[in-house]
Amino acid sequence: MENGAADLVRRASELLALAASLPTVDLSDEDACALVVDAEQAGRFIDSIRAIGAAELEDRSRYELGTAGLSYRLGARRGIHLVEQLTRVSQGEAGRRVRLGLAIRPRVSMHGEVLPAEHPFVATAVIEGRMGADAAAAVIRCLDQAARHHAPLEHLDAAEQALVASAAIKPADEVAVEARVWREALDPDGAEPRDEALRQRRELRIGRERNGMTPFSGQAAPVDAALLRSIFADSTAPASGPRFLSPEDAAAGAQTMSTPDGDIIENIRDPRTREQRQFDALMGLLTAGTRSHEQGPTATIMATVRLEDLENNTGVGWIDDVDQPVPASTINELVCDAGFYRILLGPAHDPLAETLRERFFTPRQRRMLALRDGGCVWPGCTAPPSWCHAHHIVEWSRGGQTEVDNGVLLCPAHHHMLHSSPFTMKMINGRPRLLAPPWIDPDQVWRPLGRSRLRLTRDLAPT
Repeated sequence: MENGAADLVRRASELLALAASLPTVDLSDEDACALVVDAEQAGRFIDSIRAIGAAELEDRSRYELGTAGLSYRLGARRGIHLVEQLTRVSQGEAGRRVRLGLAIRPRVSMHGEVLPAEHPFVATAVIEGRMGADAAAAVIRCLDQAARHHAPLEHLDAAEQALVASAAIKPADEVAVEARVWREALDPDGAEPRDEALRQRRELRIGRERNGMTPFSGQAAPVDAALLRSIFADSTAPASGPRFLSPEDAAAGAQTMSTPDGDIIENIRDPRTREQRQFDALMGLLTAGTRSHEQGPTATIMATVRLEDLENNTGVGWIDDVDQPVPASTINELVCDAGFYRILLGPAHDPLAETLRERFFTPRQRRMLALRDGGCVWPGCTAPPSWCHAHHIVEWSRGGQTEVDNGVLLCPAHHHMLHSSPFTMKMINGRPRLLAPPWIDPDQVWRPLGRSRLRLTRDLAPT
């Protein structure tokens, strides 16, 4: 950056320091709101300078410069590490600034020619303070993902301009959702690999006990996150009574009062924090799941998709309370096990009517599948029936019926594998059989599936 820019930033910092030292308690409501708006505007200019400056350090520290690179000469391994060292921000924040800056700063060709920024419309909006860093990062990320699969340049430009216009009037979270919608429209073939990449990043980590408590953390793919959010929303809603309450908490929250008629009424006020209620709900459902032999759902995932996309297994759908869209194939996996409701929309997309639940294996049918299959039928899998989905062997979109002789139990992992792999399954003489692809099974033999102990007992019984 030029010295003139650095001098201006130093002068601005002095003014901002003075503003930060002034009291705010005496401000009117109008002035307090104006302060927040003006401070945000000033912060956007600072954010753009931060990003462009961080990108400049990264460029001067690029790998091909070797020991002549700026970061190496100042004792840092990479430009990001130099930003972290100079600013004392986290490495993650330094990386975010570098990525944004590289996308909005002018580029220089190998011949020294100055080229426009990779995202010129976002760059202009960020530099002029019309777009925040978080909205800009979301737009850049989604458009870059679409560009990797050769989305037309004119369509990318149109999407970028539309998203910049939205960022001027909408919160960053809404802009991020719109950016995902544009990404799916520009790159419909990329939904499947993106969903699989997210699924592969799922994890749960359990740490070592510290002071009697064991920490755990992780991250969930869209469908799993929707299930967790549904569980917590149902268990912590203000209108619902206390659930999964321990005797100690129930005693602590018990309130006794008498009516005008002299009757004694005991009311229980939930004494737990929101975080404690969520933890107790998760543990309660895990405990119930390990003890249950029924297959009824304990939480519901709401997913929306157009019927033609569901039938053709194309496009994407949206899960309530999750911003990331999922491909229609993923929704088909959910529907395959749990069924769906068909909703008729009017001209203004207002719901007019809802059908009864379709494609849903009943608890009675699931018990029959559990008796026949003994759990997940995939070769070598030992998942019990309580862990399994009920899969339609002949898919509903191809005329398959929700009947026991068209159903089979599969654990979630193998259910996903069957939907997304070249393995084939069909019923032969009332028993599910699996055909592996030719490179796994050159003989192309339909292998019988299932591990019913009753069938095993019958087969092994002496004649």
